[in-house]
Order: sequence, then C-alpha cells, then structure tokens
Amino acid sequence: MTRKALGAVIATIIGLVIACAAGGVLLLGGGGSSCTRPLPSGAGTMSAPPGGWPSVGRFDPEQVGHAATIAVVGAQMGVPGRGSVIAVATAIQESDLHNTAAGPDDSVGLFQQRPSQGWGTGEQLRDPVYAARKFFEKLLTVPGWLQMPLTEAAQAVQHSAYPDAYATHEPDATVLVNAVSGQAGASGTPLFNCGAPAGPWIQPVLARVVSGFHTAERPTHHGVDLGAGRGTPIRAAAAGTVTVVRCNVVPASHGCDVDGSPQIRGCGWYVDILHAGEVVTRYCHMLVHPYVQLGQSVAVGQVIGIVGTSGNSSGPHLHFEVHLGGNHSAESAVDPIRFMQQVCAPLGSVELPPTCHPANTD
Repeated sequence: MTRKALGAVIATIIGLVIACAAGGVLLLGGGGSSCTRPLPSGAGTMSAPPGGWPSVGRFDPEQVGHAATIAVVGAQMGVPGRGSVIAVATAIQESDLHNTAAGPDDSVGLFQQRPSQGWGTGEQLRDPVYAARKFFEKLLTVPGWLQMPLTEAAQAVQHSAYPDAYATHEPDATVLVNAVSGQAGASGTPLFNCGAPAGPWIQPVLARVVSGFHTAERPTHHGVDLGAGRGTPIRAAAAGTVTVVRCNVVPASHGCDVDGSPQIRGCGWYVDILHAGEVVTRYCHMLVHPYVQLGQSVAVGQVIGIVGTSGNSSGPHLHFEVHLGGNHSAESAVDPIRFMQQVCAPLGSVELPPTCHPANTD
C-alpha cells in the first residue's frame, strides 16, 4: 500500500474517532452523514431529535437525553469517546442519569458533585452541560486514564465510597453512547451522527516498545513488541468483532500452553479483531487460551487475554499488529506506532499527541 493510500485510510479512521468541533459539521468516515444537531455551548441539555428522545433499553427519554448531553460535551471538548463511556457509566452509578436537585450531603446533579468539594455552585452543578464539562476536565488530568479500567478512571475523578460499582455500568454506558453518537447497532438508527463513537482507540497494554516494525534487524517483523510483564491484561484497542482465535506454533506438538522460544515458530495464542474502517488488529504470544471467542463482539478496552510468551518468543511481551483493508495477511500490515499515534492512542506513552489535546473551553 502506498503512503498516500495509507494516509487516506488513516484519515477515514480519524473521521470515525475525532469529535465534532463546536457548532461544526462532521462527515463520518464511510457514512456520508453529517452532524447537524447543535452542540451545547453554554447551559442546558442537548436538544432532542425530531419526535423526541426514544427509550434505549431500560433508560427512558429523559435519561437518554442526559447521556446525549454528556457524550456531546465530551465531543465538543475533544475527549476521546472512551471518556464519554466512563462519564455516562459514572452518571448511571451516581444518579441513574437523573439530574437530581439534592443528594447525600450537598451532592447534586448527574454526577452528584458537591459544591463543598470545589466542583461549583449548586446551581451550576444542576446544569448537565456544566457538570459534564467539570467531569471531563478532571478526567483529563488523570495520567493514563485511557488505559485504565473504567472503574479506576471514574474513581480517580469521583473519589466514591463505592469505587468498584462503576464497572457494572460499562455495558449500559457503551450502548447509550453508541446510540447517541452515530454508532447504533442492529437495534436501530443512530439518534444523530455527531460526536466521538464509543469505540475510540486505546493502547492494548501500557508498556514501552522493545522491538519495532520492519526494522533492519527484523525486516519481516510485521508489528511491534510491547514489553509488558507476564500476566498483564491485554485490552482490545478498539471495539470490533473477533475474527481469529488460534494457537499458532510450529511444530504443532509444542503447543501454546507452555512458554515458547526463539526456536519455535508462530504467534502462539493469538487473537485478531476486525474494527470499523476495515482495520484489523492482532495480539500475539498470550499466556493461556484467549478470553474471547470467534465471532464475539468486544468493546474498546475489554480484556481479551493476558501477556505471555507462547510461540516464537524469547520472553513475555505483546506482539501487536495493525492491518488495513480487512486483510489479515503480511502484505496489509502497517506500522502500529504511526497508526496508533494518528488515532490518538500512542504506544508506550501516557501523553496524547498535541493534535489530540482537548480544545480550550474557557
């Protein structure tokens, strides 16, 4: 694939994951639909689409409207879509997406933020737009939040007495953010095509790159090696569908449930995932059978296995590949470092590239 063609494909992917600018129009990659719903700019709640907000699962129109407000405020601020899932899950736990006038102590609003803790006045915190912005502002100060499990990122913002409760709401939050941001599934049409989808890109593990793509020493190394320790959770780099779950070793008699070596060939236990935009990611050398099954839909950040050293490996690490065009072959592989930087999930770093920093909302 030429550099020009690669740039075009990456631009399409970025169109799927970068949020609308305030008041602007976003053409979603591959869809041609425009973002026509106004983004909140001062106060209040997202205006409903024609016919009003529908119910989504157990959530009534009012709750869906609040989820939309949170998601689009995040989009307006340039927050990767994973942040909207974290924020909506937090609001489900704190208020069940109801804009409460008063809660325990002096907590108010969707996030049960407290004036006495410096979040703002009670009147400000009852404004869903203000409350969502305050949540995102705090989230963006948490180092490595994109890589954290949802409950850890939410707790770093909220400091709740029930820190493990947020995780139970991740599936519902993902469904809601998908529904309101143009990534609706088989259940229906997106409510509006605006904002970051719930499937941003994140690092599969937070570890330094120890071997690069197509280096002089390893010209057939079609991915990068990330030096994570044995047993480190491996997370789906974006939402998608599992297309391969396989033990790949030569000789086959060696198996994948034991450590590999440089003398063994193959990827060991590995998984391929097909993402939006016909992007494929591959995760090799897992310690044990992957935690996912062929054909399974996975969410961004979902744990799909753990780091090991099965197959052609001299020590524990994750071998990570990116392929374009829905193709799983070596010819379709592209440099994961460049690709992941373009989609605002730079490998080996807790810092976002300058182009991914949230817009100044002052």
